Amino acid sequence: MSQAALFWNPRFAGEQYAYGNAPNDFLKEQAPRLAAGSRVLSLGEGEGRNAVYLAALGHQLTAVDAAHTGLIKLLQRAAQQNLSITATLADLADYPIAPGSWDAIISIFCHLPSALRRQVLAGCVAGLAPGGLFMLEGYTPRQLGFGTGGPKDTDLLLEPDTLRQELAGLELLHFAEVQREVIEGSLHTGMAAVLQIVARKPATA
Repeated sequence: MSQAALFWNPRFAGEQYAYGNAPNDFLKEQAPRLAAGSRVLSLGEGEGRNAVYLAALGHQLTAVDAAHTGLIKLLQRAAQQNLSITATLADLADYPIAPGSWDAIISIFCHLPSALRRQVLAGCVAGLAPGGLFMLEGYTPRQLGFGTGGPKDTDLLLEPDTLRQELAGLELLHFAEVQREVIEGSLHTGMAAVLQIVARKPATA
């Protein structure tokens, strides 16, 4: 079992939803950018709040997470709403993102060690179909001053200039470091310092 699975399985094992059951505010705000029936890959989906929301809008969801406890909750919610979601149990270190396969890839508070993040983001850039969208929200190192959730290790946090470089090849449609109130379950609670990104793969080379 991977280190990610060892960490996240206990967190998602309880009856309560660790980060609530409502979709992320930024994702909800940006979802209208998605073309109807988009093929969407959600990285580090957890207990399913974002995948279920997008599937209910008519998109084709594949959700990847290392924690089986989270994916069980996701599939239960999907079944309750008669939604079809592909749940893939995998550590992102071992998950191949097929080139040119996705209309959208989302990463919502999916904090990875920097070396793995570079690998995954390179896979995202290659994995988007022409015109495809990448959407991300995550904490910056300024979040440590708020203490309202997220990793304490700066290697897991997002510096804007670094992300610009790691997403080279995509057109940045929205790129902002902001302070906003994040209320998501019991673990994200209060003012926060976040990076928000929407980027598009050029339709032509």
